Amino acid sequence: MLEIKNKAGIITIVDDNKTEITFETESNNVYLGGFDVTYPGEYEKSGILLEVKEYAEKLFFHFLVDGKHIVIINTDTLDLKEEILSFFGDVDILLITGSKESAKLFENIEAKIVIPYAEGKDIFLNTLGQHIEEVSSYKIKAELPYDNTEFVNLEIK
Repeated sequence: MLEIKNKAGIITIVDDNKTEITFETESNNVYLGGFDVTYPGEYEKSGILLEVKEYAEKLFFHFLVDGKHIVIINTDTLDLKEEILSFFGDVDILLITGSKESAKLFENIEAKIVIPYAEGKDIFLNTLGQHIEEVSSYKIKAELPYDNTEFVNLEIK
């Protein structure tokens, strides 16, 4: 099981082993179990695999946690080419900055669970016709949605 929270613009993802992935949405800093990930490459900590790729002068993060692929897209001005789409691969959980432009990016990425963040998250959800309640945290069990996309509106505490 994974639990995802957003507290004051810091998104945390915690797995069953209590290993924490921290994503600071303002600075775009990512930490894996307290380790600051600032360079492209491959990382591993407590069974969590992370691949970081630099593309268009931005870092993109692809985690493998408990068999689930988590991708962080921290820009809405991305020209989606085959190189970056193949890096994303199969996306189970997508964390994406919220805006009207990022809604267009999302349409090219098939994700099972989508979690927009930042102030534009409501614009993102409304653009895609999603009018859902805010939740303080979201728990992901073993089974993911099979044939549809689930949207999550995490409140920013």
